[in-house]
Amino acid sequence: MQKKAKVFFLVIMDIILINLAYYLALYLRFDGNIEVKYLNTYIDNALIITLLKIVVFHYFKLYKSLWRYASIDELLNVVVASIVANAGVISLLFARQTFLPRSIYAITTMLDMILLGGIRFSYRALRRISGSRLSSRKDFKHIMIIGAGDAGAMVIRELKNHTQLNSKPVAIIDDDLLKKGQRINGVPVMGQRVDIVTVANKMDIDEIIIAIPSAGKSEIRNIVTECKKTRCKLKILPGMYELIDGKVSIKEIRDVQIEDLLGRDEVKLNIDEISGYLKDKRILVTGGGGSIGSELCRQIAKFKPNELCVLDIYENNAYDLQNELKRKYKDLNLKVYIASVRDKKRIDEVMKEIRPDVIFHAAAHKHVPLMEDNPKEAIKNNVFGTLNLAQAADTYGVKRFVMISTDKAVNPTNIMGASKRICEMIIQSIDKKSETEFVAVRFGNVLGSNGSVIPLFKKQIMEGGPVTVTHPEIIRYFMTIPEAAQLVIQAGAMAKGGEIFVLDMGEPVKIIDLARDLIRLSGFEPDEDIPIVFTGLRQGEKLFEELLLDEEGMRSTAHEKIFIGKPVFTDYKLMLKSIDTLKEIIDGSDCAALRDYVQQIVPTYIRNNTGLTNKSSSGVCVEEVSVSK
Repeated sequence: MQKKAKVFFLVIMDIILINLAYYLALYLRFDGNIEVKYLNTYIDNALIITLLKIVVFHYFKLYKSLWRYASIDELLNVVVASIVANAGVISLLFARQTFLPRSIYAITTMLDMILLGGIRFSYRALRRISGSRLSSRKDFKHIMIIGAGDAGAMVIRELKNHTQLNSKPVAIIDDDLLKKGQRINGVPVMGQRVDIVTVANKMDIDEIIIAIPSAGKSEIRNIVTECKKTRCKLKILPGMYELIDGKVSIKEIRDVQIEDLLGRDEVKLNIDEISGYLKDKRILVTGGGGSIGSELCRQIAKFKPNELCVLDIYENNAYDLQNELKRKYKDLNLKVYIASVRDKKRIDEVMKEIRPDVIFHAAAHKHVPLMEDNPKEAIKNNVFGTLNLAQAADTYGVKRFVMISTDKAVNPTNIMGASKRICEMIIQSIDKKSETEFVAVRFGNVLGSNGSVIPLFKKQIMEGGPVTVTHPEIIRYFMTIPEAAQLVIQAGAMAKGGEIFVLDMGEPVKIIDLARDLIRLSGFEPDEDIPIVFTGLRQGEKLFEELLLDEEGMRSTAHEKIFIGKPVFTDYKLMLKSIDTLKEIIDGSDCAALRDYVQQIVPTYIRNNTGLTNKSSSGVCVEEVSVSK
């Protein structure tokens, strides 16, 4: 009812203003002495003229705009509607052989623009005045905008229009010296990036919004680093690739996330190359319900496979992913299989039914401390499961097999890393005797994945702390889940068989810095509001992960973030014999004997490592070249 009342009010006001415009036009044309014949001519046609103009204004949606948010677009709409309406009146009067002085039409058109536009924009002006009065209240947050471009201007306008947000933009920061001292929508540009802290203190800033959607991730990281020197809450407008039609609205502004601090630019994919091996193909993703597996499925679905099959032992994750993919991709041919890669018979059944063209093998046990306590399960799931799947792929003529590995497979200091290295050796050795192209993709930690440090830190912060870090000097390499999945898919497109693809993980990150950043992003101060406690390195944990690009034999590819390590183990028969021995040890021996034999298979596996020395004396990663018989 309220909406209809507003429309009714506007229509009534327009009827009055339309007729007032003609009267004023006649008054101005004849200097106050209106000739009666022209006045009578208008009065005789007033009803049809008014009706015609109202219809035109309705067509131009002048009664549907939210005038409290009126901008230049709405003003232009009023101008065009007025011109079209008066052109229609001229045509109508000409058809009726009724005429007014030609100057009347021009004056009326101008008056329509002024009166109709004025009544609408006066509503916004009154709201702006009342909003300014309200914004003087002390409970309004003081907002600093980073970026004096179009996005920054739109953010300021949105904040001023939404007074219910209790947010008042008071300062703008931009590195363009020419903009300093200028104003955007009444808000002054007060300095450059180096002035953020000074301006924040001077203007008593509560919140900073970064509004530079065209900026790269590395630039955003630098800006965020400067903003962290203040104690303001940080928010950001997503990059242009995340915005629809480049339009800014309040709902798109989000909190700065830990991914924004990583400073890694978006992955550039060779779409043609990827489409060639995914589009219209049958794709199987094992461990499809996990962090990497589920993201692989999301990315693969975009390439319109003939059939996407998800295999996972954990039904809840698989169920959630199934619902998500069905909702987002209506035409996706999706099948979900609940199975364990350890079950050779079940894997053969699934493979016989699917007969996939491409397999992405992401199913694995990956938690280092848990696998240290349960080494047999690590070998059963990772090693035997990979062998089951690889042999089935060979049997059923799979075109390409891509296994997800880890940087922990390089000079491993834990059973999980050693088991993944054995998986790589299986892949490289079976590739030499199979028509299937077997490859592995090795990368480091993934931000936000299940069991990663980020969800743990967030939970600890929510509970009020303390945040636990194993060692003050521990460092790791990180990438985002979408980046990891995209690079895995891209690496798969490059596969020739037998390669270990190594992903460029960028700069290493100190975990203590990650913890502090996450505490600040949560609105607290490290060691003041939330304490940080060092718990000591866990069994099998390294202080420094290996630098992936140090691996012997590394060479570049056409993609700047993907490198190849040359195959160093290819004896498949010897590999099978070693795995048979592993099975015997698991069935009849204790964990110590298992670790001893794993160390024979993987000579670079260093047991009971303290994590303080991870490099060979030369500083180069060392790969094993043989397997003990």
